[in-house]
This record gives sequence, C-alpha cells and structure tokens, in this order.
Amino acid sequence: MKPTRNLIRQSHEMPGIKEVLVMMEAQGAPNDHVVTRGAGLIPKMRRLQIDMEEELTAQETALYDRQIRVWGVDAQRRLSKSHILVSGMKGTVVEFCKNIVLAGVGSLTLMDDRMVTEDALLANFLVPPDENIYNGRSLAEVCCESLRDFNPMVRVSVEKGHLSSFDGEFFDKFDAVVVACCSLATKKSINEKCRKRPKRIAFYTVDCRDSCGEIFVDLQNYTYAKKKLDDTVECHLECPSLEEALALSWSGLPKKTAKLYFAMRVIEKFELVEGRNPGETSITDLPRVLQLRKELCAAQLLNESQIPDNLLERLLAGTQEHPAVCAIIGGILGQEVIKAISGKGDPLKNFFFFDAADGKGIIEDISKPS
Repeated sequence: MKPTRNLIRQSHEMPGIKEVLVMMEAQGAPNDHVVTRGAGLIPKMRRLQIDMEEELTAQETALYDRQIRVWGVDAQRRLSKSHILVSGMKGTVVEFCKNIVLAGVGSLTLMDDRMVTEDALLANFLVPPDENIYNGRSLAEVCCESLRDFNPMVRVSVEKGHLSSFDGEFFDKFDAVVVACCSLATKKSINEKCRKRPKRIAFYTVDCRDSCGEIFVDLQNYTYAKKKLDDTVECHLECPSLEEALALSWSGLPKKTAKLYFAMRVIEKFELVEGRNPGETSITDLPRVLQLRKELCAAQLLNESQIPDNLLERLLAGTQEHPAVCAIIGGILGQEVIKAISGKGDPLKNFFFFDAADGKGIIEDISKPS
C-alpha cells in the first residue's frame, strides 16, 4: 500500500524549503511572498513549511496503517500532535497509557511520586518483577521506561511533584488530562484549572474499586463529526464540570440511575469526612459508611434501597484492583480520549460505570437538562 501522506521530495533544480525561507528572510521578503525559480512556483512558503511539519511521516503512516484505515489520516495526524497528562499510575491508568501509546499520541507525561511496592505488581504490568530494578524508584519513573518500549515514536516523560501544586499555566501544553489516585477536592480543583485555560482541555477522572470502575468526562463545549446515513454532520456537546455534576440533587436524577453512581459518592464522602486518601478504606468501616448512607439519603430524599448494603460491602472489602476490570475501564477511557482528540465519534456524557458482577457497562448523563 502506497503511503497516504509522505514528505515532499525536493527537486535537484529547486532549493529545499528551509533554504528558500532563509533566502527570503535575508532579503526581507514577507511570509506570504511568492518566489519564482525556473518554471516552478512556491507560494506562501511559510505556510507550506507548517503544513509539511503537520503531515504524517512515511514511518508513521506505515506503523499506524491499520488504524488509519479505521479512523482516517486526519484523526491519526491529530493524535500524533496531541499531548496527554496522566496522574496516578494505578492498574486502570496503566491500561489506558498502554492503549494510547500504541495508538500513537505525540507525547505522554506521567505523574506519580509514590515508591513502587509489591502491591503494585498485582495490577500494574509495567512494573518489572525484579525488585532490584524498581527498588527505591517512583511508579512514574518505572512505568515511563516500560511504556517507551511499547512505541519508540511516542515521547514519554515524567513530571515530579504533586498535581495540585501546579498553577493553571502548567496545563496549557496538554490536550487531555487524566486524573486518578487523588482526593475529590483535588479532582475538582484540577478540573476548574483546565476549564479556565484559553484552549479547551479535555478532563477525565478514573477510579477502580474491587470489581467496579467509574469514569468521569468533561469536554466542556465540544464539537465533533458524526456520520449520519451517507453524510457527516457537525454535533455540539456541552458538558458540566465535576463540581456541577456532583452538586445535582439525587432526587432529581432519573429513577434508573446506576446504583453504583450513588455508592461511589457515599464512599467518596466517607473518605472526605474521615480525611482518608482514596482506597484507604476497609470492611471494618462498613458500619460508619452505612450510617453516612442513611444521612445522605435522608438529605437527598433518596430511598436507601438505591444503595444496597452488599454493594457498599464489596467496594469496602476489595482493596486490590482486578486486572480484567482494569483492562475494560482502561480500554473505554482510551477510546474516549481518542474520540476527543480526533473529533470523530460520539463521546460519552458524562459518567461511565462498569460492574463485573453483572458484566454491564452503563453511561449516565449526570447534568442539568438542556
């Protein structure tokens, strides 16, 4: 198969693009000046150089040939120019990172200063089993080395520090931010920082507890292309922030809203009240969690049966991630980020839930009716 887009070859009778630009700048020619040489014309040289830099190289075209056939050259080009920030290297996030690195994003920045422990080996396949390799190193550093081997064409790097310590300008260089392993307050804060930037930054949170998983998506004001019969139409989507979504009254939500949505909010509230880090709960906390559920349901005018005891018990008892669940949640998250960057395909709005107990994936639109 002939490469769809390749770099333009320069004729021996014509100087290269860069040489011509140097000649033009030396003579004080404007950027949109037309330079004539022999029978050829090179209009708007500066714009042509920019266009060339945005094209896929022959190597990229060959490597991503199969997925180009699925979502097209333009989508792949956008992916190859995108920059993703990930904070919190849990099993679900690791699956996500693997997927987007193989898909061919431009760069991936990892943040997680926690030291590698034996517990990380259970769901994090990027950590080598040899303790001599990971001993005394952070999760981000170890995962970074492994991810580089998946696709040498993707720039994978590590950013040290706590996510909440960075100001809004730090996020300007990213197209999407994925957050895990942090408090609800941190998630809300980062979401707001992303929403206040000059450009649109897609924001995601992901959480996996026992055999259950949750994804939250905020694309702000998002425009994308959707195929309808033999035509392609432009669609618009307006997403609420995490703060706005969680502020909605439970009694105002549809009666069929996933029970897992309410259960996750109870556990989240319990961690906030107790000053716990995400995941620092156990089955011994069940009595106090049930009491909190009673108080929240009374305040929100929700029947307690919407948050079953056995569901809360599972979320508290399971302290380890399930690799299979991580693969499913990480796969869905990877698809959503690719959609947001490429502008193709219906994005989910705005929560996704998966429970291995019934094997169902559910999308919930937790936002004010338009």
